[in-house]
Amino acid sequence: MQEAASIDKNSVVPIYYQLAKWLEAQIRNGELKPGEALPTETDLAARFEISRMTVRRAISELVAAGMVYAQQGKGTFVASPKLDDIVFEMSNFNEDVKQRGLQVKTTLLEARIVRADEELKEKFGVNDDNARFLYFRTVTTAEEERLAYEKKYTIYTKSKPILEAELKDPTLPGLISAHSDSMPVSSKKVLQVANSSKEEASVLGISRNAPVFVIEQTVYDPDLRPLGWSRSVYRGDRYKLTFYDGWFKKE
Repeated sequence: MQEAASIDKNSVVPIYYQLAKWLEAQIRNGELKPGEALPTETDLAARFEISRMTVRRAISELVAAGMVYAQQGKGTFVASPKLDDIVFEMSNFNEDVKQRGLQVKTTLLEARIVRADEELKEKFGVNDDNARFLYFRTVTTAEEERLAYEKKYTIYTKSKPILEAELKDPTLPGLISAHSDSMPVSSKKVLQVANSSKEEASVLGISRNAPVFVIEQTVYDPDLRPLGWSRSVYRGDRYKLTFYDGWFKKE
């Protein structure tokens, strides 16, 4: 495999994200082909002199994006482009704001352990009233303007402590990798257009019932049991929807 620029451990960009983008580049330029196995967590950790947990989090991001898939006991493999499906994603907000000379920031509003309510029981397929989940709320802003509001839930495991570094960028796949003994292997996203609730409008600073994009994501283990669930709300007046065939971006 072709070597890329080394991981910059002094960068403000998280190490797991740098590795995920490096692996993504290997897939997009054909260095890693559909059906081919990714290097093992141990090999990647040794190559870049980083922890296996960091490698696992990077791979989890690619799993959630549908670019790779895991087979228990065998490894992680490059997925074939799904040319018969439509894959949606919000326009790249970070790149947009960079071009405009603006700065984007994600702020943690809340992080706590919650008891399972009826909605969470349904989402995670559990019946235990004593089940606990990690709950995170974040808001993304650009130049003090609030643009996106997210809620994330993962199954709580007492033996997995919450680290301060996770609170700065609590992505759903990253949280699952850090707090679950199971590897997330697949992800489902559902998009809908809705009217903002009272809570969403208050957080985003928009009128109640204003149009918003809502994306609900569920991440599964190898047995298709939910490991995490999130609800992301994007302002309809600040985002646009882009469609691609599979995960190959058309230039």
